[in-house]
Amino acid sequence: MIENVQSQLRPHLDAGEVLLWTGIPRQGITLKSADVLLIPFSLMWGGFAVFWETMVIINKTPLFFKLWGIPFVLVGFYLIFGRFLLDAKRREKTFYGLTETRVIIKSGVFKQTIYSLNINTLTNITLHEKADKSGTIILGHESGFGLFRGTGWLTGKTMTPAIEMIDNASRVYRQLTELQAKSGRYRK
Repeated sequence: MIENVQSQLRPHLDAGEVLLWTGIPRQGITLKSADVLLIPFSLMWGGFAVFWETMVIINKTPLFFKLWGIPFVLVGFYLIFGRFLLDAKRREKTFYGLTETRVIIKSGVFKQTIYSLNINTLTNITLHEKADKSGTIILGHESGFGLFRGTGWLTGKTMTPAIEMIDNASRVYRQLTELQAKSGRYRK
């Protein structure tokens, strides 16, 4: 597994640059805190859209009303099922790396994007750690508010760059802040 992550990131290293840590996010379907509200909303949206579409078909209403409901049904299916599948696929294709000078994030479902974040310019690094020591490291100002902060609930993507859902998150956080301190950039 580690070799696969390193092979994904190695082509993006500068000459002489060495990976100090590599990782991947938790795999599979996962729930986030915002799902407490999003799941009921999704079920209501999708349920009403399917009810609407069923009623206009059964009652032989004009074609316009039948077509009008289709986008709402599709959005409902995405909200109920698709967003979880898209998020799982995105995390399946996400790789994290830490070097002495930067954080590298390679991610994307349909097109891979490489994020290169200079350790010396990172501010507001935040650790969200769970009881099992897994967690997320937010690499900048958190976007959003409340339950929806950083969820990217429509796209499944965290809005602020993050090393999300990793094991031993506090160890990686400590390593990152120690690298900042070593380079003269210390943040607490």
